[in-house]
Amino acid sequence: MRNLSLPLALTARISPVVVLAAAGWVLTSGPATTPATQKESSSAPQSAGESPSGTSTAAATKQYAAAPAPCGSIGAATIKSLVPGAKTAGKEIPSTDTALRRTCSWNALKGYDYRWLDVSFEITESDAAAAKSYKENIAEKSGGGNVPGVGNAGYSVVNLTTENKQQTREGVVMIQASNALVTVTYNGSDFESKKAPGTDEINKGAIKAAKEAVAALESGQKA
Repeated sequence: MRNLSLPLALTARISPVVVLAAAGWVLTSGPATTPATQKESSSAPQSAGESPSGTSTAAATKQYAAAPAPCGSIGAATIKSLVPGAKTAGKEIPSTDTALRRTCSWNALKGYDYRWLDVSFEITESDAAAAKSYKENIAEKSGGGNVPGVGNAGYSVVNLTTENKQQTREGVVMIQASNALVTVTYNGSDFESKKAPGTDEINKGAIKAAKEAVAALESGQKA
């Protein structure tokens, strides 16, 4: 059997999983979103107390109270299809506040083919806060396109990177659904050919996972 020498960056993706998850988690739980959420949270009781209309508006624009269990948001059949050889139970990444932010990851190396998938949920204080964060996130991910028919707004982008002659193709799908943000990251490499999966394969896989994640959110507990 041929010895497999992996580029440093891709070796980091395979072990350990907590290191891998950190990169995907930044997309939705970066420092920029936390202060905004806290600020709105501290001001919400005051504006709600000022008038009855303020209370009804807050209720109408905050549909979700907590993030769903992320490892149960993607069906086993989808995991087997997108990440061959991965444990379908997934691995939930530790969070400082599981009511607001939760992430689950799946990854596996089957033969020479490597795949990585993660899904993240972030619950913000209002639709407006989620929409603002969504717009900021997609502004940093140029070159993609809209994903229609999922949540209030959806965006998908696929990029190819090469390091030490090894290609990796990664797709990111970001969805705003009311006051929730859903981010799916899906990537892959072939360590034998040093080529990456096709753009269409990665993009469709990421969108499929995102649709299942949003469906799980919508069927879960609401505010």
